Amino acid sequence: MPAKDLNKKVHIISLGCVKNTVDSEIIAGGLEAAGIELVDEAEDANTIIINTCGFIGDAKEESVEVILDAAQLKINGKLEELLVAGCLSARYKKELTKEMPEVDRFFVTEDFREIFDHIAAKPHLADDPDHRRKLLTPRHYAYLKVSEGCDNVCSFCAIPLMRGGQRSRSVDSLVKEAESLVTRGVKEMMVIAQDSTTYGWDLEPKRYLHELLAELDQVAGLEWIRLHYAHPSHFSRKLIPVLKNARRILPYLDIPVQHASSKMLTAMKRGLDAGGLSRLLLNLREEIPNLKLRTSVIVGFPGESQADFDTLLNFLEEIKFDRLGVFRYSEEEDTSGAELEDDVPTDVKLERMDAVMALQHSISFNHNQELIGSELEIIIDAADPDNEDQMLGRTIWDAPEIDQVVYVAGGYQLGSIVKLTINDAGAYELYASESG
Repeated sequence: MPAKDLNKKVHIISLGCVKNTVDSEIIAGGLEAAGIELVDEAEDANTIIINTCGFIGDAKEESVEVILDAAQLKINGKLEELLVAGCLSARYKKELTKEMPEVDRFFVTEDFREIFDHIAAKPHLADDPDHRRKLLTPRHYAYLKVSEGCDNVCSFCAIPLMRGGQRSRSVDSLVKEAESLVTRGVKEMMVIAQDSTTYGWDLEPKRYLHELLAELDQVAGLEWIRLHYAHPSHFSRKLIPVLKNARRILPYLDIPVQHASSKMLTAMKRGLDAGGLSRLLLNLREEIPNLKLRTSVIVGFPGESQADFDTLLNFLEEIKFDRLGVFRYSEEEDTSGAELEDDVPTDVKLERMDAVMALQHSISFNHNQELIGSELEIIIDAADPDNEDQMLGRTIWDAPEIDQVVYVAGGYQLGSIVKLTINDAGAYELYASESG
């Protein structure tokens, strides 16, 4: 095969969740290792790679819009090649190939080596491409994807159709990657997967999340470890002492419940009923007193009655989640949910979303008001682009991108962890400064 032109300037656009971000980092790291120049602006590139999301309707629409916008650069700019990867490409590759001739090639999820070969005319240089990630996050935090794919059968979710069944990485490879990231300046690590609580069930011999977390807790130089995407139906009690006693694992848990009506949970194929959910969450709060809980819920799933929605609201009022995201149900073809009549009108879905967020606004405001006067550890993420006299940070209870921000008076080194006093608060932001 003739050598390809390596005078390429590649721009990568990463859409969707942080799991996609990790995939984009692997692609970027592999290309950079092969001598390909990466550029920050699409207008400066002659090759664009779009790593798409296909999770819900809005995400799919965004992916298509970004592809069409990039395609315009082939007409108006110097773009020579447009490549599309990720979930949307994996799920609709055949259809998109017909409908989008402006795209030069579609790659399915995890086609890293094919992308490297296509652009650089040689395979990736490392046996494990994760170790050559080029971080797209600030250098002081990173995501550690412990497995790919998912074995769950949630009726609203098409992830297994796009990413396949669960494939866990070995404990040793994850510990080595964590150690490698620390040498590059990473202080905070977010453990992610489609379902982190089933980590290792597919390995031979089986391994478990509590074992992995215990190993990661020993990584020297790592300051904070944060756990995401813990499926409540698979949450093992063996995790509790690890979360409670570990030195580096934060008292923060992202545990998506999706609903609280037993009827809806059964229709969604979530496993636990409402009583089981309540017992688990209340037990976690009792066992780990300073634990903060993040969750996500779906409103407007087929068959959701007003009584079902009222049950959800009452549950949210009872548990008082510290962080919460709400999604409006959208039908995903080829899922079991698509076989049900999407019978909740759009305006009702929107009203229910607003009601959930209004309740959460009140809960979050009250929680934050209780923090005024307390001294908390804050990690400094960035300078505030709107105020040169302050910086942006997060508490131990806040993940980047999705949770609240702390406005910090004064100047600090990026990535530093400092103890500051909270002197004011809103529903989704805190204000901090040095004591005195």
